[in-house]
Amino acid sequence: MLIGDVARRSGVSARMLRHYEALGLVRPTSRTGSGYREYSGDDIRRIFHIESLRSLGLSLRDVGRALDEPAFAPAELVDDLIRRTRDRIAAETELLTRLRRIGAAEPAGWTHVLQIVALLQALGSNSAGARQRAALSAVEDVPLPVEALVEAVLSEADPNVAGALRWALAQSGAEGLPLLAEGLRSPAAEVRQRAVRSIAEIPDGEATALLRDALTNPDIVVRGYAALALGARGVPDAVPTLIDMIVDERNDADAADALSTLASDPASACRIATGLVDRLAHVTVGSSARRRLAQALADVPGTTASRALVDLSHDEDRAVALTAAYILTLRDAR
Repeated sequence: MLIGDVARRSGVSARMLRHYEALGLVRPTSRTGSGYREYSGDDIRRIFHIESLRSLGLSLRDVGRALDEPAFAPAELVDDLIRRTRDRIAAETELLTRLRRIGAAEPAGWTHVLQIVALLQALGSNSAGARQRAALSAVEDVPLPVEALVEAVLSEADPNVAGALRWALAQSGAEGLPLLAEGLRSPAAEVRQRAVRSIAEIPDGEATALLRDALTNPDIVVRGYAALALGARGVPDAVPTLIDMIVDERNDADAADALSTLASDPASACRIATGLVDRLAHVTVGSSARRRLAQALADVPGTTASRALVDLSHDEDRAVALTAAYILTLRDAR
């Protein structure tokens, strides 16, 4: 079969077939009387073998070794191909993500595109200062896609940069909430906690709903952040978690402040007082926890709280009794 026929049937161009011949990969078995290359059936099978190996990503040099060296072992080469393919996919995926983010920003011109690229690069910088400036610029100068801000805030370990990113994300409103909700379900504890703190800074009804859901999150830290945020928003669903935080001495001062805010509502005040009294009734509550609960009762109005403080003023632990007595003095003065 002449080279033109081989090219048509194999899909390999005549130019590439001549290149294969020059490299010694496949040589036509014979030539016609006029000097034209003539390929045998074995030659054609070898061409198809070459193309099959090339489709796996092998170089022409490795293709030649695979076909001609009997001792050539494919395992190591295949492992290397897998690694290189993964690296290439990762690079292409990163490029695709960057292009999508640029597209989502709806750039008005190439100057805008370059500004977005610069900010995206800065968000991935090793310099905390550069990342923080990028977060601030994302609001003041060039708006960045919310997806980029969410990814940055969920991976940011520096507290100052994280604060700037949360602020920038909050300026975008509820747009980033679906991605932050995914962060709440992350297997990584630090990601879950960054997600709930970001949600807490978004003043939106949908954000409040997510925080309510977070009260049942298996992560105790996530539940705590959610309860503090809900307390500041006047949502009474946070009361049980806030009381648990006081008993367990987890951000207990902040939890008591949140209960104080909630207690400004009479219905919530009654619920808070009842919850605190119920916890005081538990035999397992130690003296330090009773003292913290007494302090939490200080800003809760009503007779239920007052009666509980009277009981605590006779507590067997002197520190608890003195704390309760002092709080009663202040309440009487008011």
